[in-house]
Amino acid sequence: MQPLGDDEPTVVGPYRLLGRLGSGGMGRVYLGRSAGGRTVAVKIVHPHFALDEEFRARFRREVDAARRVGGAWTAPVLDADPEAAVPWVATAYAAGPSLSAAVADGGPLPTATVRALGAGLAEALTAVHELGLVHRDVKPSNVLLTLDGPLLIDFGIARATEGTASLTSTGVSVGSPGYMAPEQILGKGATGASDVFSLGAVLAYAATGESPFPGDSSAALLYKVVHEEPQLGEMDGDLRELASACLAKDPAARPTPGEVARWLAPDGAARLVAGGWLPGALVEQVSRSAVQLLNLEAAGVAEGVPSGPVGFSSPSVGAGAGAFGPAPVMPMTPTITPGFVPEPRDAPPYDTGAGPRPGKVSVAATAAPGADKRGRRVSCTLVLVVAGFAAVILGPLALYSMLPGEKGTDSSAGSASKPTTSTAPSPTPSTAEGTPFQSVPDSYLGTWQGEGTALGGTLPDGTFRITIAKVGVGQRLGILRQTDQLGGVCDDVLTLKQVTKTRLVASAAGATSNRDVCNQAAHTVTLTPVGDDLKYLSDSSAEGSPTARLSKVK
Repeated sequence: MQPLGDDEPTVVGPYRLLGRLGSGGMGRVYLGRSAGGRTVAVKIVHPHFALDEEFRARFRREVDAARRVGGAWTAPVLDADPEAAVPWVATAYAAGPSLSAAVADGGPLPTATVRALGAGLAEALTAVHELGLVHRDVKPSNVLLTLDGPLLIDFGIARATEGTASLTSTGVSVGSPGYMAPEQILGKGATGASDVFSLGAVLAYAATGESPFPGDSSAALLYKVVHEEPQLGEMDGDLRELASACLAKDPAARPTPGEVARWLAPDGAARLVAGGWLPGALVEQVSRSAVQLLNLEAAGVAEGVPSGPVGFSSPSVGAGAGAFGPAPVMPMTPTITPGFVPEPRDAPPYDTGAGPRPGKVSVAATAAPGADKRGRRVSCTLVLVVAGFAAVILGPLALYSMLPGEKGTDSSAGSASKPTTSTAPSPTPSTAEGTPFQSVPDSYLGTWQGEGTALGGTLPDGTFRITIAKVGVGQRLGILRQTDQLGGVCDDVLTLKQVTKTRLVASAAGATSNRDVCNQAAHTVTLTPVGDDLKYLSDSSAEGSPTARLSKVK
């Protein structure tokens, strides 16, 4: 979980936001808490979708349908406001890592766990399909591992965005490369059988620790899904047979979710889960996360730590539906006070006082001050540069590429925003620091670990760990792993830029294996010896400029 940024809300609807869980092409997802103490996941879509009436109609229908999904293995929709200036939906939140985080951290799951996982997900898909819905984005990051069983999450938004003008103009596809069915990739549409294909890929990932269609790029992954047989590694017995059946290229040859559930658990998934379904290490992690969640305080409640309007950029091209990530910041009015509640779409804009002016579209949000005097009115004004023919041809993509103040972090080809990286010059060592070394001195070598904080020490930020190797300038220094309070893992790849006796400077970027919630933008980290420890400092404002004191553990 990431701390709330200055441009992010502290309240949405009746929910107080505690931090950002993820972000991507479709919007952002936050951890929130109701006045009654219930913890929820609040998903806010990008404002440009709010301007698309076709999206709003689909979003409304899908939220209504998702409310009816009440299976034991899904996170229910608790609340939503499709008519808000910026639509949002709140679902139940359960403490526990995603399948992708659990496997990345601990490797493949035991066979008994995989069977219970598959049975629960299959029963969830059975309930979803009976309502006439198709999930369309079953993947490891959309599966949570809780003490009470697996949960399939992220309904609604993926389906709502399909076919909208905003989606088409940005090239975002509904689904995730490596887990999409061949018919989805070929544009033949998705059915319940497509979800079964994705389920088969998820089971293979859980059992082997690798995607059945490995590749270094989205294009390679998509090609392999369509043309090559899956790589199932050391899967054997009926699990391998089942995964192969689910991953059949022909949708008609795949089993139904009900057949998958009966194959794995003839007496039902609940019986497999009741006997204890997670390995000991995961049980400990989930239990610890649940306790930490109860004590978690909102990121922006500390005095002097402001929170601002919902700031989004252009969608990340190629990001899977249901994944949430940073995108260009819309122009905002300069006066900002804490608090945020979306208001109706037809509310007059704050900056004019008399309704929209010609050539502009305004999205406003307002909140009356509560007992604590916290409240804010926000006006998000999109300046439309209309140039006749060009506007008609380029549509929303042209609009968002012309917005000032962009802060997009996605560097995929065709993105409407430009990636931002740290532009600060590399620090030059002073005379006191001595001459830079060409390789890492022995005093830095080894494995270091410690607890970190963000936002100037006001927000606990989990555990930081790095193993520093003997490398030269320009070479890979190591992997910095951050494990947050909820058990989520994000890895940064560090490359040595400069090192002296008193300071080591490295460039950092998110690892390609990271979950959707991790910040992938390039930034700079500094390690400074302090006694027997190392002080870690990152200049990533998107992560709250985290810092940690690391002790040598080996």
